[in-house]
Formats: sequence, C-alpha cells, structure tokens
Amino acid sequence: MATTVEAGKPHVTPDGDAVARSRPGRNRRAGLPYLLLLPALILELLVHLVPMVIGVLMSFKELTQFYIRDWGTAPWSGLDNYRVSVDFDAPVGQALLHSFLVTVGFTLVSVALCWLIGTAAAIFMQDAFRGRGLLRALFLVPYALPVYAAVITWVFMFQHDNGLVNHVLHDQLHLTDKRAFWLIGDNSFYALLTVSVWKGWPFAFLIVMAGLQNIPRELYEAAALDGAGVWQQIRRITLPSLAPVNQVLVLVLFLWTFNDFNTPFVLFGRAAPEAADLISVHIYQASFVTWNFGAGSAMSVLLLLFLLAVTGVYLALTTRGRRPSRAR
Repeated sequence: MATTVEAGKPHVTPDGDAVARSRPGRNRRAGLPYLLLLPALILELLVHLVPMVIGVLMSFKELTQFYIRDWGTAPWSGLDNYRVSVDFDAPVGQALLHSFLVTVGFTLVSVALCWLIGTAAAIFMQDAFRGRGLLRALFLVPYALPVYAAVITWVFMFQHDNGLVNHVLHDQLHLTDKRAFWLIGDNSFYALLTVSVWKGWPFAFLIVMAGLQNIPRELYEAAALDGAGVWQQIRRITLPSLAPVNQVLVLVLFLWTFNDFNTPFVLFGRAAPEAADLISVHIYQASFVTWNFGAGSAMSVLLLLFLLAVTGVYLALTTRGRRPSRAR
C-alpha cells in the first residue's frame, strides 16, 4: 500500500532507521548566499586578477616605446627581462638590488616604530581621564588626512631655507650646525621615514586600541593584587592577549609600507634620491620613465613573488605556536 510522506518529517525504513527528508527548496536556499556573492566575485576578478595576468604576460615581452601603441605585436623575449633584473653585476640589476635593500631596511624600521608608538599610545589611552576622547581624535588625524595633502605639507616643512623642521632644529633648538637638506642626499631617508611613521602609527593605534577592549579588566586587577607592576602586566597579560591582533597588524603594515608609492612620489617627485629609492618608485621609473614596460613588469612579478613568500613564512611562523591541540 502506498503511503504519503509529509515533507520535513523523518521517513522510517523497514529496518527501523529514521531518514530525514529535506524540505522542498532547502537546497536552493542554501545556494542563495553564493549566488549573491557571485557579482562581487566577478568584479573582484576583473579588477585584480585580469590586470595581474596581463602584467605577467607583459613581463615575457620586449615591450618598449616602439610597441606601446599595439603592445600585442611586441616580440616575446622569454626570461630575458628576468635575467636582466636579477643580474646584480649589471647596472640594472645593481640598481634594483640597491632599491630592494633600501626598501627592506626602510620597511622594517617604519613598521617597528609604527607598532611601538601605536601600541604605547593605545595602552596609555586605556585608563579614563579628562580629555581622552579629544586626544584619541587628535591621534587619528594623520590617518584620516588625504595622503597627498599630508605629504605636500611635509614637503613645505622640509624646505631648506624657510621650512619648519630647520627652523625648529637649527634656529630654536640649535641641534644642527647648519640648515640641512632633507629632500636630497642621505637625509632623504630620514625624511621619508619620518613621514611614513607619522602617517602609519595612528592605524596601529586604532587596531591595538580595539584589541585591548577584549582583554578583561579583572586580569589586571588580579595581577595588581599579586604585586605585578605595570611592565609585568604589559609583558604577561597585554602582549600575549594581543598576539592575534599583532599578527595581522604587523603583516598589513609590512605590505602597505613595502608597496607604498604615494608617499615617496609626492615627497620627492619622479626621481627619488638614492638613499630613499624605494622599489615601488624604482619600478615606476623603469616602466614609465625609460619606457621599458617589459622590464618593469618583470620587476613587479619578482616583487609579488617575494611578498608572497614573506607572507607565507610569516604566517607559518606566527601561527605555529597558537594552533589548538586536538584531543585524542
């Protein structure tokens, strides 16, 4: 005798096992979120993936100014652009290696200072006091300002004759023997580092301050009762609790700083000094100044591979000690 099974109720087999029957349309509703995400995924691929693939293809072509109007007709050069870029005995490879080393040193110092200043400011802002909200807002001003407006202001401050930096350091504090040139020569590295840290530490302050909200105050009260001082509380409670936040924060700061183009370009123009020749501006010069887009694309691909390798190693090292052990 045929029986009618109501949708959504379990069906009992002859062996006595209950088998759940899905409601009509449940599978279609389960796929609805993926359908809604599909337009964003397609646009993301068009915006990022397609230019990336084109850039990789350009790195294998002899794409110079003679083929810029129809770059599809440029002859294939194979790995020649990569060989020239990594030939550190030749002028092009030497210049790229120098720019890479300058960028690595600049990024490490800038990220360390941004994290240190931002973390110290966030910890200081944890205790309530009069004017804390206003001070928090002032701390975030460099991060909220447009990059071009902020860096152009620093350009005027670094001027040799009438700049504010020389006026304070030389005329008022008498810390220098003479007015320094901050936008040329070796001092350009320190000028670029100053602007980068001034612009980047408020982001670290904002992220760390948000992470501190998840640390229970009872931990600090219990540590104070046990006789722990401020530095012991920071070392034993604050920093371990902020480890997941710092993992993402340091990685983001590293990638942003290493790839920063706007700050050195606005600060120095199209030709950065040798002491502040960051790799982003160097690749721009190799592509748009010398009109060798094939070589510039090869340098960009090498930079992408380096950043992917650094990111993978960093995530592997920072997550190794925090993986939860499985219960056996």
